[in-house]
Amino acid sequence: MRFRTAHRHARTALITAALFVLAACGRDDIRPTPPVAVQPATPAQVTPRSQPVRIGLALGGGAAKGFAHIGVIKMLEANGIKADVVAGTSAGSVVGALYASGMDPFQMQERAVALDESSIRDVRLFSGGLVQGVALQNYVNQEVGNRTLDRMRIPFAAVATRLETGDRIVFVRGNTGQAVRASSSVPGVFEPVKIGDRHYVDGGVVSPVPVDAARQLGADLVIAVDISSKASGTMPGSMLGIVNQSIAIMGQNLGRQELARADVVIRPQVGDIGPASFEQRNAAILQGERAALAAMPQIREKIAGFERARAAASAPAKPVEPAPVDIDCGDSWVRRLNPFAKERAC
Repeated sequence: MRFRTAHRHARTALITAALFVLAACGRDDIRPTPPVAVQPATPAQVTPRSQPVRIGLALGGGAAKGFAHIGVIKMLEANGIKADVVAGTSAGSVVGALYASGMDPFQMQERAVALDESSIRDVRLFSGGLVQGVALQNYVNQEVGNRTLDRMRIPFAAVATRLETGDRIVFVRGNTGQAVRASSSVPGVFEPVKIGDRHYVDGGVVSPVPVDAARQLGADLVIAVDISSKASGTMPGSMLGIVNQSIAIMGQNLGRQELARADVVIRPQVGDIGPASFEQRNAAILQGERAALAAMPQIREKIAGFERARAAASAPAKPVEPAPVDIDCGDSWVRRLNPFAKERAC
C-alpha cells in the first residue's frame, strides 16, 4: 500500500513538473538556446557499395512566393523522391524547417491555407526595421514542436548573412525559430536579429538559393528551387517590393554562380506574385507542383546517371589485355594477342 501511494505521488509530481515546463515554454522571458552559426564540415566520403544517392533540397527566398516550395515538395514526394537533407534561405528556411521537422507536404499546405499573416507580423517602429520578427520565431518553434536544428528528422540548415562582415552564415544547431528569423530578416523590413554580439539579416543577400549549404550537409545531388524576383524593368508598387527587388539585384551574380552548382534547378512561375501577396498562396503552391512535375524527367535522369557512375566506380577493374601485334613469319602475317610469345608464332 505504501508503495502504491509513493508511486502515485511520484507520478503526480512528474505530471506537475511537466505542466510547469510546458507553461514556461510559452513565457516571453524564457529564452531557448540560441542557434549556433557553424560552417558545416566537408561531407564525409560516401561508400559507393552501401549508400544510396543522397538528395538535397535547396529552397530559395522570395517572401510570399515561398508557398511554391510546398508544391514542389508535394510533387517530389508523389513521385517517390524524398530529400535526405534540406537547406533554406529566407522563405525557403520557413518551409524547409517545417518539412525537416517531419511535417508532410499536405500538412504544410493545411498550415499555409490556415495561416493568418498578421499573426507573424509584429510591427515595431524605430527599431532598425518595421517588423521585429519575434512572432515569426515563435510561430516556427511552435510548428516544429520546439525541436532544435540538430534534432530535426531531416538534416536542416538555415542560411543568413552576418551584418557586420557580409559573410554567409549556416545555422545547423540551436534554436530553429531564431535561425529562421535571422534567415528571413529582410533588411529595412525586419530588424536585424542579434545573437550574442553579432547581428544577422536575410540570407538572400549572399545566398539566394543555398545550393552550397545543401552540399555541405552531405548531398550528392542537389535540387534547387529558385523563386527569386527578377528585375522587371518597372518600378515596384510597394516599399516591400522595392526592398525585395533590390535584394534580388544584389544577389543576382552570386545567385547565378551558386545555381550553376546545382544538379537540377526548378523555377516555379511565380513572377506575378508579389512579396506580400499572401492571398495568392494557393496559386503559388500550384505553380510549384507544375514546375516540379515538368522537371521530373530531368531529376530521374540525373539520379540514374549518378547511380550508373557510382556503380561503375565500385565495379572491380578488368584485367588489361595486351594489344595484338603482327609478327613477320616470312611469307605470312600472324596476328597474336600475346606479344611475348614470338617464338611460338611461326
